[in-house]
Amino acid sequence: MDKRDGMNYAPKGKPNPVVKKGEFVFAAIGLDHGHIKGMSNGLLEAGATLKWVYDPDPKKVEAFLKAYGDTGVKAAESEEQVLADPEVKMVAAACVTSERAALGVRAMKAGKDYFVDKAPLTTLEQLEMVKKTIRETGKKYMVCYGERLQSESAVYAGELIQQGAIGKVIQVLGMGPHRLNAPSRPAWFFKKENYGGILCDIGSHQVEQFLYYTGATDATVVNSEIGNYNHPQYPELDDFGDATLVGNNGAMGYFRVDWFTPDGLSVWGDGRTFILGTEGYIELRKYVNVAKEKGGDHVFFVNKDGEHYINAKGKTGFPYFGQLILDCLHRTENAMTQEHTLKAAELSVKAQMLARKVK
Repeated sequence: MDKRDGMNYAPKGKPNPVVKKGEFVFAAIGLDHGHIKGMSNGLLEAGATLKWVYDPDPKKVEAFLKAYGDTGVKAAESEEQVLADPEVKMVAAACVTSERAALGVRAMKAGKDYFVDKAPLTTLEQLEMVKKTIRETGKKYMVCYGERLQSESAVYAGELIQQGAIGKVIQVLGMGPHRLNAPSRPAWFFKKENYGGILCDIGSHQVEQFLYYTGATDATVVNSEIGNYNHPQYPELDDFGDATLVGNNGAMGYFRVDWFTPDGLSVWGDGRTFILGTEGYIELRKYVNVAKEKGGDHVFFVNKDGEHYINAKGKTGFPYFGQLILDCLHRTENAMTQEHTLKAAELSVKAQMLARKVK
């Protein structure tokens, strides 16, 4: 895995199977974004069995089979073949962003739970279609918000908050810079109708973290902005965006996302999160500690007991995936509630819709 390439960033946790081989079968459909590999890694580490892969592009399928050949995965002839297989309990997908909701609807109507890369949808109309299908089928539409779910420092911060280490969270500041690496990006990535805009896309990570750490179940987008500061050759690209949120519990949030990671950084983005509580605060340096350590998962926090530093690498794993599998089997909501999952998507779309174009 090339840590400098965010589009193909596929973190691996530690194996922690919650099921035996064959007890939870999934298939991968739609390989347009490299995050499908990180999603597959998480499910496999939790004990899931990967049976099928399908994409209209045989080259993408060939590359996937090469990466996961030791799992026994087979290339399906069509999407319909996968959806008709009664053994398949879940479809994992990372197709073109604007096509994700429609695929999810087809999967749920075929009796499968659905697990999709962020952003899970690009319009409020798609959101309503997804909600309607969930009501009709009783199936799950879950989302891989990887910047929290596949970051041990972010998982560890959640544990600290649950333990009351910094009191009640009242503000979350998030910074999500990314490396564009434009030559490696597909054409659809630069079309707003396809990718949804920067706040809808990578901004969804930040919105989900705000809701999770503050405990807010809804929020108002107070202000948002987008701009294209340095990429006139891609007129539909937002290379910068920010937003301010107020949660329904009074908590405040601000985040900034951009495509300006400099070439000299050793990873795809210097993602940081600052969490303010009534009794302390936390800073996360997720992927790198600039000019000091190339590894990530650095957690700094201060409270009444003093100043603390924890390297969270190897301490938590990625528990979401095992919880998700068990949720699908037992129809529970321990990994993430459906309401929370879709609220993060809804607010991201609204932030994009309301954004003032500043450049």
